[in-house]
Amino acid sequence: MNDAEDIFMHESHPAETHNGPHGYISNKDAYLKRLRRIEGQARGLQGMVTDDKYCIDILTQISAMTSALESVALALLDDHLNHCVLHAAVAGGDEAEAKLREASAAIARLVRS
Repeated sequence: MNDAEDIFMHESHPAETHNGPHGYISNKDAYLKRLRRIEGQARGLQGMVTDDKYCIDILTQISAMTSALESVALALLDDHLNHCVLHAAVAGGDEAEAKLREASAAIARLVRS
């Protein structure tokens, strides 16, 4: 486990004390629409395997679904940085440091995935 993961796993989770709306709230409907589309892609993949489709066709669809998930993750990260982290940074103190560590750990997880 690296330092960012260790911090994330062993400190109190800043989201537990987050007051007010989350950064994605203004785009919630768009996120839900995108996630439903991804859910449909996952069901389609199950159908492809059930129907014994060609391996490369399945892999192509997995790649498309992975790209869609990464796109949602990056958009959520952007919302988080521009709302939650920014507000904590303006307030300063321990919360700001915790939000920055939390964001750093999230970025590290995304990069590794």
